[in-house]
Amino acid sequence: MKYISRELDLKSELKTKSVLLLGPRRTGKSQLIKHELKPDFIYDLLKADVFRELSAQPNLIRERLGKKNQLVVIDEIQKLPLLMDEVHSIIEDLNCRFLLTGSSARKLKRTHTGLMAGRARIKQLFPFVYPEIKNNGFSLDKILSFGTLPPVFLSEDPWNELKDYAGTYLKEEILNEAIVRRIDNFSRFLEIAALTNGQVLNFESVGSDAQVPARTVREYYAVLVDTLMGYMLEPIRSTKKRKSSATAKFYFFDVGVVNSLTGRKNILRKTKEYGDNLEHFVFLELQAYKFYKQPELNLSFWGVPQKGEIDFILNEEIAIEVKATHQAAKKHFHGFELFSKNNNVKRKILVCLEQYPRKVNDIEIMPVADFLENLWNEQIIPD
Repeated sequence: MKYISRELDLKSELKTKSVLLLGPRRTGKSQLIKHELKPDFIYDLLKADVFRELSAQPNLIRERLGKKNQLVVIDEIQKLPLLMDEVHSIIEDLNCRFLLTGSSARKLKRTHTGLMAGRARIKQLFPFVYPEIKNNGFSLDKILSFGTLPPVFLSEDPWNELKDYAGTYLKEEILNEAIVRRIDNFSRFLEIAALTNGQVLNFESVGSDAQVPARTVREYYAVLVDTLMGYMLEPIRSTKKRKSSATAKFYFFDVGVVNSLTGRKNILRKTKEYGDNLEHFVFLELQAYKFYKQPELNLSFWGVPQKGEIDFILNEEIAIEVKATHQAAKKHFHGFELFSKNNNVKRKILVCLEQYPRKVNDIEIMPVADFLENLWNEQIIPD
């Protein structure tokens, strides 16, 4: 399968410090290591023999190290959290760097916060992002149907590659790790969470549809975040007059995964689903940009019930709306007008399907590709 270079530069990070690399399954962590790094040792904890060996004798990692500066990879570290103590000790004692990878931060956050807080940089790998694929088969329609997980994006049969993802996640991350008591309840919740992806959260409503209490729904969303299946987008808190939405939105980590959970195989233009998925895709690009380029970026949204909303607010001063329209008109500017009345806005950007960029008063209308180019070239957020 073709390898596409990734935007995350691990090689530079590892020159000075160990790294904990988190990312959902199938985002390409193993391929990145194979093609872009040259580790001295790789321990894959998904392999039964490796797991048994290191669970019985964690000290083997130390004993195999030479005196020279070496790079050690431990894949899927969350499978054996006790190794974190050995890694911590080796980092303190020897001239050695570790790359620890994981598809869940749940156990690590609870048991080894010291290492995560200071001994290793925490990085996250996303599915493919725009600068990686813009010259490698980028198609907006295809992405909004199947997402950008590397094996799905590169497959000639992306739907079949994608459709078993939820089952694999439930088995390997939830069932095997005994994270929840009732897998049937969590499975129902997962489907409802996909159907309400990108909407302001209503725990009571989701709980009613999934047949579980609202408090359990809150716990389940925390599981999704901890197992890297998605992100909470909080409402802006500093609006001066109008009260914004009180609860967050939840977005899954990949557009295609949502489609597989809801059984939506092909997303057609001029449908509500296309517009929802376009907004979702732009959010994921913003989130990846934040993690890769500008960790201090504040990403939020604004909305007043029954009044209007702004999809994304950057640093509380850049308002971004996403509309799947080929012809932006005044009706698409309503959210900007409401938000601007009580907030200082430096830029107003409407991301849409128009062919060429243009400007209407102080509103910048940007085709999707133009917006993504400007974002990744660091031209969206002013100094």
